[in-house]
Amino acid sequence: MQAGKDLLIRIEDGAAGFRSVAGLRSRQIALNAAAVDVTHADSAGRWRELLAGAGVRRASVTGSGIFRDAASDALVRQVFFDGAIRRWQIVIPSFGTIEGPFQISGLEYRGEHDGAVTFEATLESAGAVTFAAAT
Repeated sequence: MQAGKDLLIRIEDGAAGFRSVAGLRSRQIALNAAAVDVTHADSAGRWRELLAGAGVRRASVTGSGIFRDAASDALVRQVFFDGAIRRWQIVIPSFGTIEGPFQISGLEYRGEHDGAVTFEATLESAGAVTFAAAT
């Protein structure tokens, strides 16, 4: 079992490699693949047939929390306003790492009168995503 609080989201920041950008309180990873229906008049019993490996695959990552520091906030905000596609890593301890190019499709800030400013960000895959199992 992996503790949700240990999931880590990191962004590629150039020469330094990847760096963690936030302390996330909640996060979700969704991996999807669209099916390609190739059913035809001669399909056995008129059962649906799917074409293996032909669908569009995508990954979506959503997280909310508090930025680690002002520099992390500035980096994520700039990537959003530039509409840039950057390499991100989603590290799931004792499970593995998902890595690939993502674009920030949503960035929200909120704050309570007596609390810290929090954010929510959504990342959408923008190319091939890989998975490396933890060793």
